[in-house]
Amino acid sequence: MNSNPKVVILCGGRGTRLVGETEYRPKPLVEIGGKPILWHIMKIYAYYGFKDFILCLGYRGKMIKDYFRNYEVMNSDFTIELGTGNIKTYNSFQEKDWAITLIDTGEEAQTGARVKRIEKYIKGDLFMLTYGDGVADINIKELLKFHKSHGKIGTITGVHPSSRFGELVIKEKQVNEFTEKPQIKEGFINGGFFVF
Repeated sequence: MNSNPKVVILCGGRGTRLVGETEYRPKPLVEIGGKPILWHIMKIYAYYGFKDFILCLGYRGKMIKDYFRNYEVMNSDFTIELGTGNIKTYNSFQEKDWAITLIDTGEEAQTGARVKRIEKYIKGDLFMLTYGDGVADINIKELLKFHKSHGKIGTITGVHPSSRFGELVIKEKQVNEFTEKPQIKEGFINGGFFVF
């Protein structure tokens, strides 16, 4: 692998706000554009060269294990010999250089307990952390650079939240403009990308 820090992704929560989607699968496997949210998160990190992942599993973690155990066949063309069960894949996916460690961290464990349980898999002092259910437009290299520049124990991303409502611009009793749930300009919330 490379000398980049490992990326820890928390994949253990129940996803109660997505109950229709998460009744039968974990939230990180809910699809966006035909791919799981988890895959999109990993692609963000991989784009910046971070390809060594540790997944902290919990609720329906076996499904995440199955997803990656079958990843090559499900994302490639292949030939199978039914008599022997031998499979020859014609790799058509780009994620061949990803290393993914999947760790059962408990169905009811909180964030700190999950991180403590994977401690032995993190080599070195520095690691990146994110949730398994949120994507963002974030420059991971700049996040790491900022973290290294300030000498503190941790870095958290802050983002302006989106409004819960659409915004109307009214002039002379007429709607001139409508913006669907614009980003709020004041205040920050946890953006979900960390470095420790």
